[in-house]
Amino acid sequence: MKPLLKVQIVRDVKVLTYPFTDYFKGFERVEAVREIFGEKTEEVLRGLRVEFAGMRGYMGVSNEDGHLLVSALYLKNGDIIDIYLDIIHELVHVKQKILEGKELFDDRFSYVERPTEIEAYRHAVEEARRLGLSEERIYRYLRTEWMSDEEMERLAKAMKLKCDRPEEEKRPETRQTRVHGR
Repeated sequence: MKPLLKVQIVRDVKVLTYPFTDYFKGFERVEAVREIFGEKTEEVLRGLRVEFAGMRGYMGVSNEDGHLLVSALYLKNGDIIDIYLDIIHELVHVKQKILEGKELFDDRFSYVERPTEIEAYRHAVEEARRLGLSEERIYRYLRTEWMSDEEMERLAKAMKLKCDRPEEEKRPETRQTRVHGR
C-alpha cells in the first residue's frame, strides 16, 4: 500500500524541563514552603523540574510526573505577588502528586470543591495573609476568569475570607479578573 502522506513527522520529542531552583531562588527558606514539604523541602525543590511553555493559562502541575508547568508569558508579565502565591499553590500540588500520589484532577468534585484545590488555596491564602495582603486583595488574587460568581463565592467562603465581593467585581462592565493558573 502506498503511503497517503508524503511527509515524515518525528513524534517522539523530548519535553525540555529545567531545575526549579535555577529560576525560583530562595523558596527553600520560605516558611510556607517548609510547611508544605517539611524536612524534605531542599530535596524536593532540588529535584523539581519546571517546564516553560507558550501555553494558554498560567501555572500548573503535570499530572503525569508532577513537574511544574509555567506560562513564559505569565512569568514575564504577571503581577509578582500573584506569581509568588501561585508558586506556593502549585508546590502544594507537587507535594500531592509526587509525595502523596494523589489524583490532582478528581472529576467527582467541582474545581472549587476539589480537596486538592482547597488544600492548595489554603496554603496560598495563609501566605497572602502572612504577607499582610488585605482580604479584598486576597479575594482579587483568587478570582479567575473561569470561575463563575457563585463558584468564587464558594471558594471565598471555604477560605474564610472576611470581605464581600469588591465593588469593582459587582459591576460587570468594570469587573477585573485576576489571571493565574490552577
